[in-house]
Amino acid sequence: MKTMGRRAFLGVAGAAGLVFLGGCASGGSASSAASSEAAASSAGESSAVASSAASADVTLTVGTLATEDILPLWVAEAEKLYDSHGVNVDVVVFQSATELISGVSAGEVDLAMTDIMVTASIFASGTDVQMQWVTLGTSADQGRFGIMAGPDSTIDSLEQLAGVPIGVGSNTILEYVMDKLLEGAGVTGDQVVVEELQKLPVRFQAMVSGDVAAAALPGTLLTLGEASGCKLIADDTQGENLSQSVMIVRSELLADEASVQAVENLEDVWDEAVALVNANPETYREVLVKNANLPEEIADTYPISSYPTVQLPTSQMVDPVLAWMEQKGYLTKELSYDEATGTFSK
Repeated sequence: MKTMGRRAFLGVAGAAGLVFLGGCASGGSASSAASSEAAASSAGESSAVASSAASADVTLTVGTLATEDILPLWVAEAEKLYDSHGVNVDVVVFQSATELISGVSAGEVDLAMTDIMVTASIFASGTDVQMQWVTLGTSADQGRFGIMAGPDSTIDSLEQLAGVPIGVGSNTILEYVMDKLLEGAGVTGDQVVVEELQKLPVRFQAMVSGDVAAAALPGTLLTLGEASGCKLIADDTQGENLSQSVMIVRSELLADEASVQAVENLEDVWDEAVALVNANPETYREVLVKNANLPEEIADTYPISSYPTVQLPTSQMVDPVLAWMEQKGYLTKELSYDEATGTFSK
């Protein structure tokens, strides 16, 4: 069940009060009804102010990897947007997805930037989390994952990868995108051969040296590969929108009214920062290079994505991922997704 946001709560409470006052006003004066309405409005505003003040005492710890997907929050820090929106935020960078998942499960972070697959896995393992908004990927051109071959490879198409080992990490968004790209080219599941390489730098070097015929890689390494003479076989920036990164929250945090208000304030921060980045992306290149650890070779040329304002992932984004995870055996129990609340259920 979704916890009702502070704004929604005040709106419902105010509407209920007006219905009650309307029923009473039929037997009294118009001035009395107006006075009662004004009092109710004042009480609602006072409650909102009190809640906002309480939220200022809440510090939200946000876990992330060093990636472009969370650029708006680094911009928010640079532009001091947290202060202007009355929210305390501590962004903690983890060195690996495994460490980030452990941080969420252990309650070390309140929110985390991750992907749909990781969120489903965390929920299935017993930690109650829900998705708050899409950080990147409301359209196919936001963010990039793809398959690349080394500079000396003879492979030029997805069809040529049938039966050929591809470097990838299992149970990752990159494996999902790889499978979907190959499927779209007519390469069936039994023709896909995985070379398990979890660490991205190792995977990239194996592809460059020809130790593996191809590799599934994120946008930064695809761009670095292109600058190094490697061959992009396919990516997910065209056609079907395959990949999203998302901000998730531990559901227990939303049981506290001050914390709910703090999360809503953070959403406002995100939207303001997104407007700044989308209007003048080059202004924030230095922020991106510093925080996302972009390689020097592409620091000046790496394309800065546009970012979406706060919105929940749709079922169209989530359901195919869940179906794929079940097919692969990464989920032992079927999960359902509610796009109205961002929550999973078993």
